[in-house]
Amino acid sequence: MSTPTPPISAEAPHVDESLVTYTHVIYALHTLSVIIGVTTWHTIVFSFIWGLPSIVAVIMNYARRAATHGTYLESHFRWQIRTFWYAVLWSVIIWVVSVPLMLVLVGFPLFILGHLALGVWIAYRVLRGWFSLKDHRPMYT
Repeated sequence: MSTPTPPISAEAPHVDESLVTYTHVIYALHTLSVIIGVTTWHTIVFSFIWGLPSIVAVIMNYARRAATHGTYLESHFRWQIRTFWYAVLWSVIIWVVSVPLMLVLVGFPLFILGHLALGVWIAYRVLRGWFSLKDHRPMYT
């Protein structure tokens, strides 16, 4: 004999407003890194990967990640963490591919264009995520 399963609730789980504010702070830190990259001699990629605001933001993501389980904020935390680590990965790939090609001068424009494209991708991810959070929407929809 099987045990009856409880009915599935049509309502979304309650989200603690302090966690929403916390997530806004994380997006603000990532945005600060992007702004620093645009307005200083740093690049968006350099300030996002190596800048203190984004590093603190990722640490904050990992610190409260479990508290968002089952809410729409879980997708935002996953989005923010993946944005950071994929930026690191793509930056490493750009370096590995373009540095050897610098011997034949092709690597210089490849390096610059690759990091410019990655910077645009980072800015897009941060803004898209923050706008979705503002509208209380999960990511990946």
